[in-house]
Amino acid sequence: MSLILIVEDNEKNMKLVRDILQAKGYEIAEAGTAEDGIKLALERVPDLVLMDIQLPGMNGMEALKVLRAEPKTAKVPVVAITASVMTQDRQQIMDTGFDGFIEKPINLKLFLSTVQAAITNGGGEELLKTHRREISVVFIDLRGFTAFTDRAEPEEVMELLRAYHADMGRIILEHGGTLERFAGDAIMVFFNDPVPMEKPAENAVRMALAMRDAFPPIAETWSKRGYDLGLGCGVAQGYATLGAIGFEGRWDYAAIGNVTNLAARLCSEAVGGKVLVDRKIMAKVEGLVEAEPVGPLNLKGIAQPVPAFSVTGFRAAS
Repeated sequence: MSLILIVEDNEKNMKLVRDILQAKGYEIAEAGTAEDGIKLALERVPDLVLMDIQLPGMNGMEALKVLRAEPKTAKVPVVAITASVMTQDRQQIMDTGFDGFIEKPINLKLFLSTVQAAITNGGGEELLKTHRREISVVFIDLRGFTAFTDRAEPEEVMELLRAYHADMGRIILEHGGTLERFAGDAIMVFFNDPVPMEKPAENAVRMALAMRDAFPPIAETWSKRGYDLGLGCGVAQGYATLGAIGFEGRWDYAAIGNVTNLAARLCSEAVGGKVLVDRKIMAKVEGLVEAEPVGPLNLKGIAQPVPAFSVTGFRAAS
């Protein structure tokens, strides 16, 4: 388990970073000043230091110089945490010797990718550059949502989305997925980046089934108000290009490739309560799940018919 030292004087920011990292299984050490952070780093020699720039007393840049001068901590990666910066400020931070930087307010995907890259490669900048990797993609959205928004008041739509996002978000964290985006009722999650994992396809299918099983209580609540809603899900595997996209002050982390489109099209074909997976996913989980073939399906934007499978659940362990 990697030990991460957080040096941050703002308790709200400290709690946010602490909660995110602990949810991902990291061990945490904390300091509220640069002086205390240096002392703790020398005592415990962390795998990574997350250093706020603006600190009472010694600032983060001064603290970095001390850590680099000490033999015990000279090679420990140190990532700066700072308010939104302009290009020239970013260059100054990197020229000082930091291994990367994280802007406030914190973007979860960029934050985790920077942390993982800093621990793995010794530099938080590297993984934010575009790279190619095989991922498993899960795409879900709601059946009946358009009719619901046509009839419901805006406050009711927000109420539904809050409950839906809260339940689905909890499941995403439990299964180690990377949330690409919430877009109304549509949710896209991918596995095996920025943190590589041993069985991304299996984790993706387990998460999809958990989402399917968690949705009926939400649907029942809205059924009592006269709205008929269902959850459809598509899962696909393939190579994508991943990395940071956006502009100064608003960066995000995205996956680009045909695999994301395939997962979305499979989702569109899934009726409420169904989880459809492509052939690559099925090959990875075939001995673990109960499933039946569907199709081949003629999917919008995909030239050739796509063999698909409806997964109903995991087999009981023998």
